[in-house]
Amino acid sequence: MAHQDRRLLIVDDDPAMRRSFQALLRRDYQVRDVASGEEALALIELWPVDLVLMDIVLPGIDGHQTCRRIKSSKSGLRPQVIMVSGKSSPREQKKAFEVGADDFLVKPVDPSEMRSRVELHFRLLDSQETTAELQDEVNSHHPVRRQVAEEQTEQIVATQDVAVFALAKVAESRDYETGQHIVRLREYAQRLAQELQNEGPYKDLIDDHFLSDLYRSSPLHDIGKVGILDAVLLKPARLTKEEFEVMKTHTVIGGDILHEAVLQLKGGSFLAMAAMIAQCHHERWDGTGYMAGLVGAEIPLPARIVSVADVYDALTSVRPYKEAWSTELAKSTIDEGAGSQFDPVVVDAFNRCFDDILKI
Repeated sequence: MAHQDRRLLIVDDDPAMRRSFQALLRRDYQVRDVASGEEALALIELWPVDLVLMDIVLPGIDGHQTCRRIKSSKSGLRPQVIMVSGKSSPREQKKAFEVGADDFLVKPVDPSEMRSRVELHFRLLDSQETTAELQDEVNSHHPVRRQVAEEQTEQIVATQDVAVFALAKVAESRDYETGQHIVRLREYAQRLAQELQNEGPYKDLIDDHFLSDLYRSSPLHDIGKVGILDAVLLKPARLTKEEFEVMKTHTVIGGDILHEAVLQLKGGSFLAMAAMIAQCHHERWDGTGYMAGLVGAEIPLPARIVSVADVYDALTSVRPYKEAWSTELAKSTIDEGAGSQFDPVVVDAFNRCFDDILKI
């Protein structure tokens, strides 16, 4: 979908790269390009942009410094920033997000992935602007009318939540999992996120909006199972190696379903988180998970949280091929997985709030 009123700035000292990005994006957006961070900052003052596509390695001030200055501008403008780098290490990505970047792409960039990412960010901007306009309209009305509008908004959100939960139940109903699995998982993940918000290195990444999105999106973690053949999904025994390879694809199917929903609908930021969780909740901290083999902080934080909640509930639940484990044995298994299967920070939070997990 074209956003020809949207302005996009390409920042890269490689002329060939700028030409390539221009050719890829200028049909749908207003695009300009510069070769340095200094030029980018000067141009943004004169030509306010909606999104910046920026290389990290630049002459003069690098992409990190430029991003930090863009995000802290006193003008009040806060364009989306996608950092582009030839390095894909967790440290490199962590540094980019620390200076305020909204997304990260690795060179060589796949053209279709770049177009999808750019389009997704513009749709998010559309959603944010629409929400702000609606909020301004609500605030400008008489208190009684404002209350009616707020009640209608609450009803819409509640309806969305019911629809999402029903969709999650459709996927769950095709599996042997108990009817309460997604209920417990949602509560476990929420309590873990609250604990991470209270203490530790992720507390600045988790706010009320994050918690709300996580609560609404976590039930959709296994939505991709709707695309798995019954012979595999419903097999009352352990899967063969070949069958397990088929089962793994539920992460790709789920991610695709939800990414498409994000692109088709204006708004619904929780669906963007749901897509990340569906696609990445079987990745492992040490990089041996599936399907992308992401390592450490490359795995989105919501997926790292849901991973612990999902495994704990699976261990303590009856399956056709096993009895339910005791809570003590399940907890020790989670502990043993810290640093290999799970993010150690999330496991620490799991231990701190374990009494609450038991109550759930």
